[in-house]
Amino acid sequence: MKTIATLTSEAISLLKKLIETPSFSSEEDKTALLIESWFHENNIAFERENNNIWAYNYHFDASKPTLLLNSHHDTVKPNQGYTLDPFTAIEADGKLFGLGSNDAGGCLVSLLATFTYFYHQEKLSHNIVMVASAEEESNGTKGLNSVLKHLPKLDCAIVGEPTEMHLAIAEKGLLVLDVIVSGTAGHAAHPNNDNPIYHTLEVVEWFKSYDFERISEVLGPVKMTVTQINAGKQHNVVPSECHLVVDIRVNDKYSNQEILNIITENINATVHPRSMHLNASSIDKHHGLVQAGIKLGRNTYGSPTLSDQSVLSCQSLKLGPGNSLRSHTADEFIYTNEIEEGILLYIKILNGFLLP
Repeated sequence: MKTIATLTSEAISLLKKLIETPSFSSEEDKTALLIESWFHENNIAFERENNNIWAYNYHFDASKPTLLLNSHHDTVKPNQGYTLDPFTAIEADGKLFGLGSNDAGGCLVSLLATFTYFYHQEKLSHNIVMVASAEEESNGTKGLNSVLKHLPKLDCAIVGEPTEMHLAIAEKGLLVLDVIVSGTAGHAAHPNNDNPIYHTLEVVEWFKSYDFERISEVLGPVKMTVTQINAGKQHNVVPSECHLVVDIRVNDKYSNQEILNIITENINATVHPRSMHLNASSIDKHHGLVQAGIKLGRNTYGSPTLSDQSVLSCQSLKLGPGNSLRSHTADEFIYTNEIEEGILLYIKILNGFLLP
């Protein structure tokens, strides 16, 4: 078995290669080849569909529950604020710069190293499946969600996202609604008691003032925000419709379907959800994974950002090296010692969870 130091060195080397290989969502074929090479070099059998790659621990036992380790290898496109080449891995002052270094390359290579460390170990309490997934940044149809049908029933999961190796035990879901308020079109010079723009004022006020009863201890209340409004094309015509877009951040006390049902029962408008699958996620604070992290001095918190947790139905924990505030920023970076610490902590947490 390779030492942790060797795996860490190889993980950082892989991250540099990933940085220098463009992998925008749905265009991750070349980084998928790099991940395949990791498995080849470590004599680990793997499977691939589209740009998703997954592998099981050597002593997989169908009678045991299964732990998922997951992170993504796609990136957003670099923004205009970059002063460094986003596709050149630059090491300076303990930092490794490059697009995707923090979100979520550091997490991905740390989980790959951790999975490889445990690959041959026997008598684990759980099987381990490692999935390096695609299309996370775009919530695409060929990401982790497309792989789940190939996997055994998942008991729990660690999703690698930058959390400074603290334990994000809950994550808000996302529901985006297109809302259409209808009325009667007509000339602005004539009386019209069915102006959809006036009706919209009532709908907007409802979204502003409605409070959902169930408040999460970790994530707080559900938050609804009207973010776009559009109606009318000329000054003297009352339009027949007014269109709204509503952004809803859902806590772990509601499903997206429950939220949608409440809204449609309370407003006089047509509501079209853009998607329903980005649900809130959580894990019991007393779960063995969480407790193993707490024993190592890690804090717990609720995360406002969305990840591949949203497509999982099992209990899941978001955990990884790096800082979420650096994600999608110009001159993105991760500290190399964050990766070193991340691998050590992942291994220690799994030692506490998987070994009797």
